[in-house]
Amino acid sequence: MPRDTLTGSRIRERRIILGLKQADLARDAGISASYLNLIEHNRRRIGGKLLLDIAGLLGVEPAILTEGAEAALIAALREAAGQVRDSGAELDRVDEFAGRFPGWARLLADARARIDRLERTVETLSDRLAHDPHLADALHEILSTVTAIRSTASILVEPGGVDPDWQRRFHRNIHEDSARLADSSRSLVAYLEAEGKAAAESGTPQEEVDAVFEAHDHHLPALEAGADPAEVATELGAALTPIGQVLLGRTLRRYAEDARALPLGAVLEAVAETGPDPLALVQRFGTDPARAMRRLATLPPDAPCGVVGLAVCDASGALTFRKPLPDFPIPRFGADCPLWPLFPALSRPMTVLSRRLRSAGRETGAVRAYAVAQPATPPEANRDPVFEAHMMIAPEHGTRSGEPAEEVGVACRICPRTRCPARREPSLLGGPVGEEGF
Repeated sequence: MPRDTLTGSRIRERRIILGLKQADLARDAGISASYLNLIEHNRRRIGGKLLLDIAGLLGVEPAILTEGAEAALIAALREAAGQVRDSGAELDRVDEFAGRFPGWARLLADARARIDRLERTVETLSDRLAHDPHLADALHEILSTVTAIRSTASILVEPGGVDPDWQRRFHRNIHEDSARLADSSRSLVAYLEAEGKAAAESGTPQEEVDAVFEAHDHHLPALEAGADPAEVATELGAALTPIGQVLLGRTLRRYAEDARALPLGAVLEAVAETGPDPLALVQRFGTDPARAMRRLATLPPDAPCGVVGLAVCDASGALTFRKPLPDFPIPRFGADCPLWPLFPALSRPMTVLSRRLRSAGRETGAVRAYAVAQPATPPEANRDPVFEAHMMIAPEHGTRSGEPAEEVGVACRICPRTRCPARREPSLLGGPVGEEGF
């Protein structure tokens, strides 16, 4: 990643000045709105032809975007100061500081961006080291093999003679165990070095399903056109494990049902007027809130409402579907933040909860979250329903009626919030450790 991490911020600033929508600029540049959103948040590289194309569409020289202007540097300094509470930074003199000491100003902005990248790395590594089932299995296999080799070797070095026939058997066992240890070690190294899609493909069946949806931006035109979900599942799930294929088929059947109940064209017209509001779809189409949330999360990336995230969990709190946003990550492994409205919704079934949230420790804007818990099974006499909770997340610009944004974490292990009453374990990011709220 280049040292200059402000190019995306400059693109966003210029786009807003020109009054261009993110979806319109992305379409004219030949990329998806979600990819442009990552660029504007400085989370994807940009250069070459794409940089030239975007600069042309924005009516500026490429150097203005790459070398920047003082306004972008000032914005970066303000964001850096906003991440540290009670920092004492003189925000009213930030313009003077950037003008008089541009080198130091760029150094501070780069340091803040580097901290953000390191925090995201900590999140990823913490998830994999603490909860990755394949990593645990690989380490267990290595330890078991090492123990077997050590046990066999200890027999060979014990005082007294060993029958030659048994000696040959022990040597053969050590040779075979050593070969297995080498294979297991190579597999573990290959898994740890895997990135992107390769890492997702080696995960659990649920992760396999998530990877299929991520590869298609969570939008499947074939199902929108009325294709048989079983045929689509066969095509998309050919490389999945048997369990992954079953889960994919179940998810695609629900997708097809949602698409039939809420046709794509009608939904796009609705969100162009109301934005990503599931309650507006409920009133307009007479559907239920959970279906409206799922439908918004499966719209194309260039939809008028922008990219919408989604998390679905069962009554135990285990995630069964995840579509994170750049400004609102959702862990691949382990328990999530108990402050998310997704979990309180389980204790208040059939009630739609709406919260304005902000990810703790991140230079990101606020998001609007809607959550609801609904029965996942048909009603039966004298039987309690099995509930399922949905939480939809959509980026929000500005405040709504002065409502403050509640800070929430990703998971306790990597959350920078101190004295949180819902914390389960201390954070790896540091802070006071004690009995009360850690």
